[in-house]
Amino acid sequence: MKELIKKCKCGVYIEVNNHKNNYQSVEEYFKELSEIREDLFKEISEDIYKEMIERDSVIEIQYYPNTPVGFHRVYHYDLNEAIKLTK
Repeated sequence: MKELIKKCKCGVYIEVNNHKNNYQSVEEYFKELSEIREDLFKEISEDIYKEMIERDSVIEIQYYPNTPVGFHRVYHYDLNEAIKLTK
């Protein structure tokens, strides 16, 4: 986590199980998100998506490595693995 924060010149945001705030399943949450972000499923491998459903766990990291405008986003079911996937 410290390394991720150190390499970002701007913010780092982590959401854990945001779908549960609205009593949604993982599938419902991503269906709703995909209506807003058409390329959402390009960001998530099928294996990771299936495991998020199985574990009922969604970790989202959005981070700004260079500017406050350009960001990257990672989805996973495990926080440590999500951090490893940050570039």
